[in-house]
Amino acid sequence: MVPTERPRHATELARRAVDEGCKLVVAVGGDGMINEVAQALVGTDAVLGLIPCGSGNGLSRHLGLVRPDDRAFRTLLAGRQRTIDTGTANGIPFFNVMGAGFDAEISRQFNRITSRGVAAYFRIGVAAWHRFRPETFVIGDGQTTVTVRATLVAVANSDQYGGAAFIATGAQVDDGRLDLIALPASGFFRAVPLLARLFLNSCDRGHGVLHLQGKRFTIQRSAPGCIHTDGEVHETGADIEVAIRPGSLHVMVPA
Repeated sequence: MVPTERPRHATELARRAVDEGCKLVVAVGGDGMINEVAQALVGTDAVLGLIPCGSGNGLSRHLGLVRPDDRAFRTLLAGRQRTIDTGTANGIPFFNVMGAGFDAEISRQFNRITSRGVAAYFRIGVAAWHRFRPETFVIGDGQTTVTVRATLVAVANSDQYGGAAFIATGAQVDDGRLDLIALPASGFFRAVPLLARLFLNSCDRGHGVLHLQGKRFTIQRSAPGCIHTDGEVHETGADIEVAIRPGSLHVMVPA
């Protein structure tokens, strides 16, 4: 085991491991750590192993690994290899979910605190809701263009953020498609049912929710701002180009 010492260090360590001939590189952490390690493995023959120790563990949960228990360690030794899709947002890799709007703002604030977990997400979310203003997004999938006023726009590879919050019902990491979900701008009383649907895995059936599937999306907003990729925040321009890289990463999953 090699501990990370700074942001992006895990990518350096994983790339070195691949260069030295390692066939299995294990990420011990949450979606952010998995993102850093996986960046070095995309397009190689090396396989990603997962020991989920994060606050959400969205990708790990989707693949059947909920916590750092015996099942996770047995999977490294006796699991099966699964090849999954990955995505990019303005060239920045993501493996679970990227987003613009409210979830990016939550990620920004969450990354500043030391107390982690679903409860911390909830506290930050409630406080941020009163200050947040929805944005107008122009969304294209190569065939149609839609203009929506939305609280957030998320593009998902898996079906969930993590922590049992599902953003894209039915999404699969190996179907050759990404799922775009735009949650409509709404007041408190409409937001509560939408929040409940996140935990009931029925978000796409909420009133006014936009759900698209495709290989590539363009997301345009009125001004530059932040996005998140697997919970890590980046400042980007007003235009966001999201694309899939089909079958680009090998992962160990339960047999």
